[in-house]
This record gives sequence, structure tokens and C-alpha cells, in this order.
Amino acid sequence: MPPDLVLTFRAFAYNNAWANHRLLKACEKLGGDEFAAERTGFFPSLQRTLNHIYIIDLFYIDALEGGWLGPAAWQNELPFPLLADLRRAQGAMDRRLIAFCDALTPERLSHTVRINRGTRVQTERCDRVLMHLFQHDIHHRGQAHAMLSGTGIAPPQLDEFFAADEAPLRAAEFVELGWTEETVWRD
Repeated sequence: MPPDLVLTFRAFAYNNAWANHRLLKACEKLGGDEFAAERTGFFPSLQRTLNHIYIIDLFYIDALEGGWLGPAAWQNELPFPLLADLRRAQGAMDRRLIAFCDALTPERLSHTVRINRGTRVQTERCDRVLMHLFQHDIHHRGQAHAMLSGTGIAPPQLDEFFAADEAPLRAAEFVELGWTEETVWRD
């Protein structure tokens, strides 16, 4: 991995999108009832867990972009009950995060982000907001992965981070996403 933090954050944004793509694609093999079925987890279904990831992405990406959406992001706890709609929305959200990270500079990483919490304004450095967002998504994707393990659908591997010698194994998915290895790792 390049030592440059901007490249590192960019790679995390791409990896986040790739993991979302893989997990949502696997869920497409479930019936609608299975997607919404109650399961063990903080948000007790794949449908609710994956919608939660989208909602919190919306909240933080809006703030990173200078928006003021705040708590309005989670007024609807299930904005996309249908998986196809969620997959399109999450893909668009992932592209927003990638675009934000593509535009990062070392100076921007240390800028203060103002986050509308409704009753207060939280201020955090950009790099800390991004680390928090990536950790949040990893945590909840792990829960969704465990839920998917309880179905007849094999969950995708999500614990890899673009190992160089495994590029051929992800090439088809990168084509689906419109990427190449060079897209992710360009200077």
C-alpha cells in the first residue's frame, strides 16, 4: 500500500464500495421474504442492517461534503425495503464517498468537518470522520455477513484488502463496478 495517506483513504473508499457490492450481490440470491426475515443482529434483518449502513453513509458523507442533513438522514429507518433499490442507492452513495476521497489532499484530511447532530454541532477532523465511517460499515457488514451465513446463500469473502496477487480473482467484479486496479492505486 502506498505510504501516502490520501492514497490510503482512497483505497479504503474503494474497498468499502467493493465490500458493499459483494454483500448486496450475494443478497440478491435471497427471496424478498428471506432478505426481510428477522435474524440475530443489532438491526434484526439483512434488510434493516444494510439500510442502516446506507443511512449512516448518507449522514456522514453529507457532512463530509459540507451538507447539513443531520438527523433527517435517519427519519426513515427503512428507505429502501427492496434490495434492488437499496443496491442502486448504496452504489450511488459509494460513488460519492469515492469522489470525496479522490479529491482529498493532505491538508483536507486535517480540515474540520461540522456534523449536524440536531441538538449540537459536532466538530471532527476529516480523517477521523472517514476512519469512523469505514469502521462503522465494516462492523455492520460483519453482522450482515453472519446473518447471511444463516441462510442457504454462502456469504462473500469480505476480509481481504486488495491483495496484489489476488487481482485476477476480483477482476470481473471490478469490471462490474467500472474499475481497474489502476483506478484504485493511481497516484
